[in-house]
Amino acid sequence: MTKYIFVTGGVTSSLGKGIISASLAKLLQARGYRVTIQKFDPYINIDPGTLNPYEHGECFVTEDGAETDLDLGHYERFLNVPTSQANNITTGRIYQNVISKERKGEYLGKTVQVVPHITDEIKRNMRILGDSGDYDIVITELGGTVGDIESLPFIEAVRQFKWEEGNSNAIVIHLTLVPYLAAAGELKTKPTQHSVKALLEYGIQPDILVCRTEHHLGPDLRKKIALFCNVNINAVVESMDASTIYDVPLLMLKEQLDKTVLAKLKLPTKNDPDMESWKDFLGRLKNPTAEVKIGLVGKYVELPDAYKSIIESFVHAGSKNECKVKVEYIHSEGIFPDNVKEKLGHLQGVLVAPGFGSRGIEGKIDTIKYVRENNIPFFGICLGMQCAVIEYGRNVLGLKGAHTVEIEENAENPVINMMEEQKKITNKGGTMRLGSYPCDIKKGTKAFAIYGKQHINERHRHRYEFNNAYLKQYEEAGMIASGINPESGLVEIVELKSHPFFVGGQFHPELKSTVANPHPLFVKFVAAAMEYAKKKTN
Repeated sequence: MTKYIFVTGGVTSSLGKGIISASLAKLLQARGYRVTIQKFDPYINIDPGTLNPYEHGECFVTEDGAETDLDLGHYERFLNVPTSQANNITTGRIYQNVISKERKGEYLGKTVQVVPHITDEIKRNMRILGDSGDYDIVITELGGTVGDIESLPFIEAVRQFKWEEGNSNAIVIHLTLVPYLAAAGELKTKPTQHSVKALLEYGIQPDILVCRTEHHLGPDLRKKIALFCNVNINAVVESMDASTIYDVPLLMLKEQLDKTVLAKLKLPTKNDPDMESWKDFLGRLKNPTAEVKIGLVGKYVELPDAYKSIIESFVHAGSKNECKVKVEYIHSEGIFPDNVKEKLGHLQGVLVAPGFGSRGIEGKIDTIKYVRENNIPFFGICLGMQCAVIEYGRNVLGLKGAHTVEIEENAENPVINMMEEQKKITNKGGTMRLGSYPCDIKKGTKAFAIYGKQHINERHRHRYEFNNAYLKQYEEAGMIASGINPESGLVEIVELKSHPFFVGGQFHPELKSTVANPHPLFVKFVAAAMEYAKKKTN
């Protein structure tokens, strides 16, 4: 029988519920349990696909093409197990399901209400992964903070769920903040007490408290929290600020969070968690033998969360190469032909990031011209790859007005175009190529050397494609289409023969990079940057 763990947050948002959920899941997985994590978000958007990255950070795309919350990226990076549509549910989706059932007459004329209809739909979604038979434990993270109006139906659904399943089959972990008042020189437990009190008002007694803190919680403080919040003293878990999110599983292991959880769920502790490869990864990450500076050129650089998966992919690739990757965020709107050398000349590699819309695109094109002409390692993702195609068309092939029809509808040379069958679709999400697609790599190319195999699958999230009408011209001029979709013939990877590392991918490789399997494109890109740095110093 599947067991359920719910993770709620109190006092303030951004305490790291996603990292705690992923860390606990990692420890349970390392003990031999089959674990998955799902995220319930209280906003009314159907999914984060249409949200501006400034609003909610990046949009993480799953294998099955679901546009989801960035926390799912943490789940995959920690567990090395793909997530799916069922792993991220929003209030919008819940209401959409209930309203469409009501329109079909499935409620037999009853008055449709938050309780029981909305809460029943939430509980149904909470059980989908558990009912699949693929998992021993399902961890459900509830977005938002206890006390928010939006999250009330989710909290009520958890109360009902816990009552239906029984205390040893469903438990609640509540994440709170224990702030340090510098003037008084002490940690304060009152916010935690209030947060638990709010939960109790909704009928939920948390089983375990995870307390975010900047200073160690002494035994007296733990005793006080346990007493006022009705939990055992061993269920008061300290979550200290860590230098990297990848430290958190080991910190939680030290706090015995996994043991406490298994005891509450009446599950055997099995063997001790096997965290050797994780410790090995951390050891390399914290003791680099080299350092490179890589520029991330994009238009959302003020909010690093907009490129979360890319940054984490550099962490994985850096550890693999025993190299510290210092990512420098560079706004593409601030790059012009007269300042490009000053902005990029000191870097050992440049990644041009994905994105939508016209803002900052000329800066990306100027960036690519500079790194191409100066043999600086270049990696383009999605729009970054498309900009490389535009730049090469304009400056090498002499294609006047080469552009993407996304920005220049009547471009003289539409080297990036929309597929015919997509032009008829008006629904925002419907025109996208979303999720996992196959790609065949040509032997003898850089891409083949990077991947070491011919057939790969990568995740997509885009609307426009390389225009195959120009393919012959490009290949004759030295830009090779080294990866092709076998079903549609669409170009997936471009590279330059004459450049030490110049690769662009139409897909998002960052979405598949994990601690256990760093993505080869990032690993080789970091290695190329190290090589470039070596040449520069010699």
